[in-house]
Amino acid sequence: MRARTPGRFSTMIERMCLRPVSRRGFNIDTLAVGPTDDPSVSRITLTLDGAVHPIDQVTKQLHKLVNVIKIRDMEPGETIAREMALFKVSAPVESRAEIMQFAEIFRATIVDVSRRSMTIELTGSADKIEAFERMIRPHGLIEMVRTGEVAIARTKADS
Repeated sequence: MRARTPGRFSTMIERMCLRPVSRRGFNIDTLAVGPTDDPSVSRITLTLDGAVHPIDQVTKQLHKLVNVIKIRDMEPGETIAREMALFKVSAPVESRAEIMQFAEIFRATIVDVSRRSMTIELTGSADKIEAFERMIRPHGLIEMVRTGEVAIARTKADS
């Protein structure tokens, strides 16, 4: 979904996304907002469970809003979707090598190190992030933050 008036995100998100969707009992799985190639347009990416909530009902509610320019229902097979997460993990000297090995296996980046912890950045699918969390949690997950999913349509193959 693309919307005008960047910079006033909290009010816009409340009015555009949360009220119409929550009033109808729809649960938003993830929500990501950011600028686009057009500085006058922001992009809002919502993910919902289409099996639980019919997507056409959500689309109808969002189409009623004034600032909505375009809504696209993006099917998982036709979409490239990614999420970013930061994990702060307890990392005493004796377990650092194993934590670093997990980060390498998942193609994550260590972005901060202190005497007692490491912060790891990971980008990928929700499944990849959840798998990394399961591997790292036993080491002492101190804190985790996730961005929410962003997506773009795949380029169609030439016929």
